Amino acid sequence: MTTAMRAEVAGVGYEGQTIEAFVSALERQGVQRLVDVRLTPLSRKRGFSKSALIQALATAGIAYEHRRELGNPKHNRAGFAGSDADRSQARAVFAELLRRPEAVEAIDAVAAAAAREQVVVLCFEADQHRCHRDLVLAELTQRAVTGRGSRRRAR
Repeated sequence: MTTAMRAEVAGVGYEGQTIEAFVSALERQGVQRLVDVRLTPLSRKRGFSKSALIQALATAGIAYEHRRELGNPKHNRAGFAGSDADRSQARAVFAELLRRPEAVEAIDAVAAAAAREQVVVLCFEADQHRCHRDLVLAELTQRAVTGRGSRRRAR
């Protein structure tokens, strides 16, 4: 018997959370892999820089993966927090960045992981619609629905 694989992927922001509460929530949700889509995985918030985050996740049995290729460049970040017009422009800029071959490959890798295990995509912002991870998740959802990989976007 063959069963179609369905992507298990969601987004999460750590804004306003402690590392303990954050990891505990992931653990309760059965998350198996956290994919960090921050361009630079550093944080002023205790526990959320790469090394500390890896350590905290490991205690809960959650794998960590950094996907720099899916990060939003500094010059494009303010638009996501701005007006509707600013956000629309920032989304368009980031959508174009997702067409780069390295971003397509990263999306393919995350989609493959999500077909095997429950994955969350991490960035800072609590409001996913004001974060570039919303577009990353939309792309992952599209891959799950169409079943198409990088050949769809490769040019």
